[in-house]
Amino acid sequence: MKSRTKVVVIGGGIAGCSTLYHLTQEGWSDVVLVERNELTSGTTWHSAAQVTNFGMNQTMVGLKSHSIRLYKELADDPDYPINYHHGDGGIRLANTEAQMHGYRHFASMARGMDVQFEVIDAEECARRHPLISTENLIGGLWDPMDGDIDPAQLCQALARRARKAGAEVYRNTPVIGLKQHADDTWTVLTEKGDIDCDIVVNAGGYRVNEVGAMMGVHHPVASMEHQYFLTEEIPAIRDAGHRMPLLRCPISDYYCRQEKNGLLLGFYEQDCKTWGMDGIDPNFVNALCPDDLDRVTDVLEGAFARMPALMEVGVHTVVNGPITYTIDGAPLVGPIPGKRNAFCVIGLRAGLGEGGGHGWLLAQQIVHGEACYDTWCLDPRRFTGHANVELTALKAIEDYQNEFRFHFPHEHRPAGRPAKTTPLTPVLAAEGAEFTVVNGWERVDYIKPSPDFAPTHSFDFDETFDLVAAEVANVQTNVGLAEVNGFNRIEITGADRHAFLDRMFCGPVTKRDGRVALGYLLNHHGMVKAEATVANLPASDRGPARVWYGSAAASEFHDMDWLTRHLRSDEDVQLRSLTNDQTILILAGPKARDVLGACARGDWSAEAFPWLGVRECFIGIAPATVMGVSFSGELAYEIHVPNASLYAAYLALRQAGEAYGLKLFGARAVESMRMEKSFLHWKADLITEFDPFETGLDRFVRLDKGDFIGRDALLQRQAEGPRRKLVALQVQTDQGPAHPGASLMRGNEVIGTITSGEWGHRIGQNLAHAFVDPGLADVGSEMELDRCGERVSAVVTAPSPYDPDFGRIKS
Repeated sequence: MKSRTKVVVIGGGIAGCSTLYHLTQEGWSDVVLVERNELTSGTTWHSAAQVTNFGMNQTMVGLKSHSIRLYKELADDPDYPINYHHGDGGIRLANTEAQMHGYRHFASMARGMDVQFEVIDAEECARRHPLISTENLIGGLWDPMDGDIDPAQLCQALARRARKAGAEVYRNTPVIGLKQHADDTWTVLTEKGDIDCDIVVNAGGYRVNEVGAMMGVHHPVASMEHQYFLTEEIPAIRDAGHRMPLLRCPISDYYCRQEKNGLLLGFYEQDCKTWGMDGIDPNFVNALCPDDLDRVTDVLEGAFARMPALMEVGVHTVVNGPITYTIDGAPLVGPIPGKRNAFCVIGLRAGLGEGGGHGWLLAQQIVHGEACYDTWCLDPRRFTGHANVELTALKAIEDYQNEFRFHFPHEHRPAGRPAKTTPLTPVLAAEGAEFTVVNGWERVDYIKPSPDFAPTHSFDFDETFDLVAAEVANVQTNVGLAEVNGFNRIEITGADRHAFLDRMFCGPVTKRDGRVALGYLLNHHGMVKAEATVANLPASDRGPARVWYGSAAASEFHDMDWLTRHLRSDEDVQLRSLTNDQTILILAGPKARDVLGACARGDWSAEAFPWLGVRECFIGIAPATVMGVSFSGELAYEIHVPNASLYAAYLALRQAGEAYGLKLFGARAVESMRMEKSFLHWKADLITEFDPFETGLDRFVRLDKGDFIGRDALLQRQAEGPRRKLVALQVQTDQGPAHPGASLMRGNEVIGTITSGEWGHRIGQNLAHAFVDPGLADVGSEMELDRCGERVSAVVTAPSPYDPDFGRIKS
């Protein structure tokens, strides 16, 4: 066994084998996989092994398409062919028009990844799968590439290719410890000796947190018992002359696929069960849980009704084994939060079907620092301090119970709420607030007209439309107040703080005390990595001279990781997170200055406190830091308040605002207003697949300022020219917004993809942002949006259609 290697991958299931193989494909051959038993002896061996192209976003579709291509190549390898039923086709059923509407959106989204789904009616579903009844069925979504694969053969084929490329695989080699050294390298301690390495990858399957504990971290991954059974031969399948398509049924919570001349039938029962919460037997290897068919009786009855042939056939095998889930159902693939040179590929509830793509994207991140797709939907840092064992288990249960029911826009399911709150959460609830969730935080979405108000989940505009319009109108004409909790805030101190930030940002960073600036950070490939405001605070009784770095709530772990990774040992710079200590109150509207002046001492005139100013003060008796910034396009202030004083500041603002028509507003109103200003959202419009020039951020780039991260790569990209350009669009429909991922078309050609969309209530237009072909980025360019299966006109408009000269913000 080697004593030194570049990467050690821990775990010999699909996640580990795929990662090892793809590391060799990216050019790293000095890599090792260690497995405590035999390859595929964990969850992989009993997987139902379905290989679908369906995903909830384009990254998921892209990685699944890679899996399908790779598996087909492996299956066709004459030296080591594997069993892969490629292209049997699959149907996701639906019994409501709302589900069908959603399927049409997913078909539009997938088309941008060169994946062709088909929305079919009930009769066509039955024609393609003759065993099903059309009772209580409207239609479904057809995936022509759906299929299934032999799990053990797949992993052995990947390991074989990795070995041929120079990798080594050590079976029956349990890891008993992990030790990180001062230079961030690792020693992997095993029962057969130690291996020094640069990088460690946790691919531990359901033992993920045993491996995590060795490096002092907890991963938000929980296991669920999952049962399926194999039927005896079904004559209709035997005599069909073709393989039956796969079936996934959100109506009755089951799936099935052909297995020999019978069916493999799996269940997602409501009375489900977590597994391994109190530890896992070390001898649980190639093992199963006891059968518990009583739990799936209700699901089985639904399957019988949909497929009557099941009532006439016996069952010869029952499988009940653990599968892993995360808080949102998507895997964790990428850097481990708070660690250096440590990665994970875990929580793969559909590991066999997706694992080829997950290993592909992880290997790119390890070798190149970034993948070809933006991987935020998989990033382990998307969950922060709230991601404990109990929350993970509750969300795993909820996701299991809704396995085939996709999330609608603005749908936030109830399990595990509230995870993060502020002193104002119950106060705002009493005011009628309905809450959305941002990085676990309960944030006001809108104010309900009555306690029992419940809008319809839909891809169209819903019953909140007029409520949001009223909130926006009050902000535009009077003044509004909103809580923005969880906003990422990092305090940066030290003599070298400005030089450090100058190296991190691609444009100029203000060093003037009392001033705020917006800027962008790039990765080493010259792509957009982060967006942040920088506020310079002079020394006071609240602290030394310091910079406040502010960014999106979801970026809490991501941005701290990026900043700390690039600190130099000879720099006098200290970073301290204030994210969970401070909350922002937004005061916005033409009367905002009047309200602020009524509850805070000092001169708040435009001359004394202009746009992009920052000042420490008191709001009533509450200490606060006020910034003159706006995400709404109106005169606005961010009021940062320590949580201990938040209620006091809120009461002072509400009392001062009574004379000026102050009302509460929520996140949906903010979304409407920011679209009218063409302000961008991180991980919606700002992603690592595009550089700042493609994203329309030219004014924030200063190539002549000196060295900064990504500068050399950006110079090369600038010379090559843009692949896509981010544009503002006016969408010619009042039926519903453009949803992220939807395709923009010219004839049958996809020429762009929506990143965000919402109705602009102040200008009365349906607005969107999208990346489009550069030749169609000019104002006035026309195209068609495939919005949930309907082609509607979309026209490129000038940015900031509301108040384009920014006069209202600067007033």
